[in-house]
Amino acid sequence: MEPLTTPTSQPALADKDLDEQANRGHGVPSQDPEPAAQVLLDPKEAQREAYSKVTPAHRRAECTFFLNERRTHMVSKNTICLWYEGGALDAAKFYATTFADSAVGAVHHAPGDYPSGKQGDVLTVEFTVLGIPCLGLNGGPAFKQSEAFSFQIATDDQAETDRLWNAIVNNGGQASQCGWCKDKWGLSWQITPRALTDAIVDPDPAAAKRAFQAMMQMQKIDIATIKAARRG
Repeated sequence: MEPLTTPTSQPALADKDLDEQANRGHGVPSQDPEPAAQVLLDPKEAQREAYSKVTPAHRRAECTFFLNERRTHMVSKNTICLWYEGGALDAAKFYATTFADSAVGAVHHAPGDYPSGKQGDVLTVEFTVLGIPCLGLNGGPAFKQSEAFSFQIATDDQAETDRLWNAIVNNGGQASQCGWCKDKWGLSWQITPRALTDAIVDPDPAAAKRAFQAMMQMQKIDIATIKAARRG
């Protein structure tokens, strides 16, 4: 790369010569005063400005792209493997339509016969539930789901609590106690409002006990009742 300064043994370049040299790509900036001076933004401010120009559709497309990349290539070190009798793909599709940041990824077929299926059957399904990478395994009837494993979903209000609870229970699922329910494939879910979590860890032991006792009487959590119990 040629130096940007002119050696003292050579005459200084005139403005016209500087312009011509810059046009030849020698790296000497033009003296043309018309271009506006570049304003250097704070990195966070520049990031916010750039993000504000991206449309919601582009954001959703980008999110879907990276979710698909992550699922297809199994880049996560830790993936939850869930055993299904044979409905892994249907379950993954249901989760993808019910929960945010969830989608179905790669579907893999058995390369040969196995105890609970034939060559070509859907064997494993990669999917994401609320950003958590999972693998559904169609392993047959040998093992069943139980409450020993569950997804705990934090909800922000009663509307979200009702929507998720009803989606699971009304789709062949089963209601249980204290915000727990099962989907039609036997997988357990805790639909847990943040208001409940906050209430049962209240620094006032009496308030926490009242909220806890109110929860023990519920199936789907009623936030208003929990808050009233907490207040006393």
